[in-house]
Amino acid sequence: MVSIVQDGDPVLRKKAVEVEESLFASDELAQILTDMEEALDREPDGVALAAPQIGIPLRIFIARYDRLLPTPPEGEPAPLKETGIFINPTFVRSSQRRIEMDEGCLSVRSVYGKTKRHERATVRAREFDGTPFERGGGGILAQIFQHEIDHLDGILFIDHATDLVEAQRNPEPEDA
Repeated sequence: MVSIVQDGDPVLRKKAVEVEESLFASDELAQILTDMEEALDREPDGVALAAPQIGIPLRIFIARYDRLLPTPPEGEPAPLKETGIFINPTFVRSSQRRIEMDEGCLSVRSVYGKTKRHERATVRAREFDGTPFERGGGGILAQIFQHEIDHLDGILFIDHATDLVEAQRNPEPEDA
């Protein structure tokens, strides 16, 4: 079981390298993606994760689209798990308008702040098998694109956030 590395680990400050052609559709890439999904699944408040956050300096991030939806009313089923995979992502375009957003990070636990992010962004990336695609979004999805590509460039949100605060997390239950 892989864990999410925390601020201070050198892998978070290095620019990640592109996934080489030979890695697409490979068992090795499948394992990396599985490890990333399992790490993100263990963090119910997480919406996305970059490969460097599990110690792998490759230009990959994943996003849980289902976690971007409003919580359904009690008794209603939760949305089905839906994960987007972005390999070697690059920005195609972004809006000129930037908005202030609340932000946190699974690698900077319990610290939150305000960041200025482009209101809309579009990325070009590749799928597991190497197929190229583009995906655009606004609001939190645009924020995810920018936050995760920052990770791939060795940048943490705390590098440019304002009004940083440290919040207490609920303690983990102790094993009996």
